[in-house]
Amino acid sequence: MNANPVKKADIARSFSLAATTYDAAAFVQKEIGHRLLERLDLIKHAPCTILDVGAGTGYITRLLQQKFPKSQILGLDLAQGMTHFAKSKQPWHLWKNKPFYICGDTESLPFANASFDLIFSNLTLQWCFSLNHVFAEFQRVLKPNGMLFFSTLGPQTLFELRLAFKAVNPTTHVNDFLDMHDIGDLMLNAYFSDPVVDMEMIKATYPSVKQLLVDLKATGARNMNETRVKSLTTKHLFKSMIQAYEQHKQLDGFYPATYEVIYGHACQQERQHYPQDSDGYVRIPAKIPVLKKQTAL
Repeated sequence: MNANPVKKADIARSFSLAATTYDAAAFVQKEIGHRLLERLDLIKHAPCTILDVGAGTGYITRLLQQKFPKSQILGLDLAQGMTHFAKSKQPWHLWKNKPFYICGDTESLPFANASFDLIFSNLTLQWCFSLNHVFAEFQRVLKPNGMLFFSTLGPQTLFELRLAFKAVNPTTHVNDFLDMHDIGDLMLNAYFSDPVVDMEMIKATYPSVKQLLVDLKATGARNMNETRVKSLTTKHLFKSMIQAYEQHKQLDGFYPATYEVIYGHACQQERQHYPQDSDGYVRIPAKIPVLKKQTAL
């Protein structure tokens, strides 16, 4: 088995090709996006500038514009095909304060320091290589007291599909995802203020395993593990996997696909400037942040 390192160009290409099919198949992603939008009710004042990281087709970006009609919103996505599609779907009645879309890398944001009052990201962080870099960039471009809201996927996501493939082939066929506690620790390492993470399980059901796979492909989701085999799945393996999936079939005849959804929000710390003492030293008081973790089942 050969290891095939994933390139960001591969991820961008996969999602670009799915731009025209994404919205029809992304009912789970849209549902999670709506739930994340509801959490913005915690914000007391409308942000002046908003960055939607992983804007995709612009579906959620347009809802952000409806929620904050006076805000300046910018949608960023790694896939150029997605940004082109999002621009084409911009409704004319939002022309005055329309969202703008650009192609860019979440781990190296093309913006100046302290540019945004709010960063919003729905189901994008799981496609990034280093969350350390991501959170450091979020810290950099957020204004003092700016807010971060995001959703991503946890390790129990698509466990049925993972087990079905594992039963017939040891090669990794389903992406691995970080645990909620690891994500919380990374937020602390990035010195976010009052970080909160929580989790919920969402179960989608499909009339067949083939339909599940069709929808995953239509959204651009693909196996990004470095240990994946760079070859087509054989008909025999595919048939065997579907048979193995039968153990998860529900009494109503539908096939479940579980998503472990992790939500997080935090605040950018107010930047403090400490004067230099007469002896030439700058003394900074130590602070030990406390992470608030909630779990919703």
